[in-house]
Amino acid sequence: MSKLADNAADKIINMIEAENRFSVGDKLPNEIELAAELGVSRSTLREAIRILTTNGILEIQRGKGTFVSRNTVIASDNFSDIESGLDDLFEMRLMFEPDCAYLAAQRATDEEIDIICHYGNEIEKKILSGEDRTFEEQKFHESIANATHNSFVKQFMPIIFNAIKKGVVVLTKNNDVSQDNMNDDRLIMEFIKKRNAEGARTAMRLHIIHALEGLSKNN
Repeated sequence: MSKLADNAADKIINMIEAENRFSVGDKLPNEIELAAELGVSRSTLREAIRILTTNGILEIQRGKGTFVSRNTVIASDNFSDIESGLDDLFEMRLMFEPDCAYLAAQRATDEEIDIICHYGNEIEKKILSGEDRTFEEQKFHESIANATHNSFVKQFMPIIFNAIKKGVVVLTKNNDVSQDNMNDDRLIMEFIKKRNAEGARTAMRLHIIHALEGLSKNN
């Protein structure tokens, strides 16, 4: 049940962060409704909620229900403005995500590689059409992180989501960065498909460095 519970927990995080369906303090749907929506049993849902409660993302209030915790980093906006703190967030990504790409190239299943490439291609479509790509960016990097098969990596994803959400707002102002984004994503996907771990790590590092350079131009 652990794998099913982990997947259900990921979907709940996605509802909070990527879909913006729930904010800090909001109550989740009741157990029957949420289990049905996620396509899992109620026991699996309870385990997913336990995982998210342990990590401070959800809070169970007896007699009231399950709520998005005020302590979660997912929905927290502790920055005075959208650009505040972005340099530090992206620097943290630079320390973390290249090694995720390295491990993903080594460990990803063929199905996981297909998922990574799907979201990478969707990002390119969004860039070319001028549409918001936040969701696709988040899923691309999340799918790479999942492909590491490291159970602790998921705990960093809310921070990555936060950085991506804020970064997209700032970086879409710069056409050069958007072009770099497409080129970098193609490289990342190509190296992961070839299971070239060093190449994937270098491509991810380059991707985040380009973003950091874009941020400095907007300051």
